[in-house]
Amino acid sequence: MGIPEGMAKPEEQRLGPVLRRRDQVQSGTTDQRLLDTEGDSEWVHTDPWRVMRIQSEFVEGFGALAELPSAISVFGSARTKPDSPEYEAGVRIGRALVEAGFAVITGGGPGAMEAANKGAREAKGVSVGLGIELPFEQGLNQHVDIGVNFRYFFVRKTMFVKYAQGFVVLPGGLGTLDELFEALTLVQTRKVTRFPIVLFGTEYWKGLVDWLRDSVVAGGKASERDLLLFHVTDDVDEAVALVTKETGK
Repeated sequence: MGIPEGMAKPEEQRLGPVLRRRDQVQSGTTDQRLLDTEGDSEWVHTDPWRVMRIQSEFVEGFGALAELPSAISVFGSARTKPDSPEYEAGVRIGRALVEAGFAVITGGGPGAMEAANKGAREAKGVSVGLGIELPFEQGLNQHVDIGVNFRYFFVRKTMFVKYAQGFVVLPGGLGTLDELFEALTLVQTRKVTRFPIVLFGTEYWKGLVDWLRDSVVAGGKASERDLLLFHVTDDVDEAVALVTKETGK
C-alpha cells in the first residue's frame, strides 16, 4: 500500500521526528514497512537499525556490570605465551588485585588477558571478560566468570572505563596502545578523575616513555605534567599499591 491511485505525491511528509520534502518523500508509512513481510532484508543494515543494536549493547553491558565491586581493567597482548614471564606477571597481578579488594576486568581473550583473569579466579575474586567481535576472535578464555561480547569497539571501551577505577597495562600491541591512549586522553581532559594508569614492564615501555618526553613534550605537543598521568613499574606490589592509593581504597 503506497500512495492511493489518482492522488498526487505529497510535497511534505513527516515520519516521526523526520521531515521529508519534495523528491525525498517516501511511499508508504513506517508501520507499513514494519509489517510488510515481503521484500529484501537490507533494512537490518541501515544506520537507524545499527543505532538500536548499539543501544542494546550499552543496555546489556550496563546490566551485566552494574553490580560489580570496585574493579581494575588489565590490558595486554593476546599473543603473550603461557610460559612467558609476562604471563606469570599477569597472573600475579590478577591475584594481587583481588586480594586488594578489586574485581579484574580484561578483554577476555588469550595471552595477558587470560593471565589476569586466571589470577583473579585463583584468588576467588570476580573475573570479567569484555570480548569483541573480530574475524580471528578466539572467544572468551576459560577463566572468565562474567563475560560480555560486543560488536562495537567504542561500546566496549566505555565499559572498560565506566566500571573500572584504574588501568594496569601489560606489554601489548596496537589494541593495548589504543586503550592506553584512550585512558590517558580521558584523564588529561578531565573526562574522568582519580583514574590511575600503571604501565607494567619498564624495559618494554621505555621507548614509548622516551618518545613522549623527548619528542611529544619537547616538541610542545604535550605538557611536562602529562608525563605524570601514568606510572611505570616492574613490581606487582607497587602496581597494586599505586592503583589502591589513587582510588582511595
